[in-house]
Amino acid sequence: MKLATFNINNINSRLENLLAWLAHAKPDVVCLQELKARDTQFPLTRLANAGYGAVWKGEPTWNGVAILARGAEPVMTRDALPGDDADRQARYIEAAVDGVVIACLYAPNGNPQPGPKFTYKLAWHERFAAHAEQLLDTGLPVVLAGDYNIVPGPRDIYQTRSYDDNALVQPESRAAFATLIEQGWTDALRKAFPREERLYTFWDYRRNRWPRDAGLRLDHILLSKKLARKLKGAGIDRDVRGEENASDHAPVWVELAT
Repeated sequence: MKLATFNINNINSRLENLLAWLAHAKPDVVCLQELKARDTQFPLTRLANAGYGAVWKGEPTWNGVAILARGAEPVMTRDALPGDDADRQARYIEAAVDGVVIACLYAPNGNPQPGPKFTYKLAWHERFAAHAEQLLDTGLPVVLAGDYNIVPGPRDIYQTRSYDDNALVQPESRAAFATLIEQGWTDALRKAFPREERLYTFWDYRRNRWPRDAGLRLDHILLSKKLARKLKGAGIDRDVRGEENASDHAPVWVELAT
């Protein structure tokens, strides 16, 4: 199974980019974030014509998540993160694909911090960690894939002081990611590239950051113990970020032995 996560940053505006990448990369499962579309605006027919079944949770203007499966229909098991019934933001969806539980997340950005958005970010990650632990305890093969909006450590961001006050790099944010690793999840990219100093998945549109390779690692695929043993390879499709009308994120993928 080849599984990928891709913050598409508006699925309808960048549908041609997405379809071209799907045709070239041929992932079996794709977790998408930041759809920026209502449920009724999701391009199901175009994706079906490309060979992908889908489940999704849309939201007008912002957020939105989806799971695609090549030649299959994902079986949705959850379309919201438990723990706060008042939270209506479309940031989490979960489905079963070929015997694997796929969790797709688009975590809150949290800026500006301090403030209510940062408080929401930390509370959301607490809820996510609690649910992740429950998933891990099932013993099932589980993948947690998406835009975590966390830079796990100093080597996951270009050398700069401009992000010092940013919510993405705060100690509390990094502690939230570390909590997942301590639970027993495996960071697939770091397992595949343990000595690589710089792994980036996001390059802001501003300040010429893509040409300067001034990137951050925000998009992560975490594997349960059962799947971590099956990891064959991982990577970042960096070239996708350099295409015309590109998202500010690049796809991240893993290959798992069957």
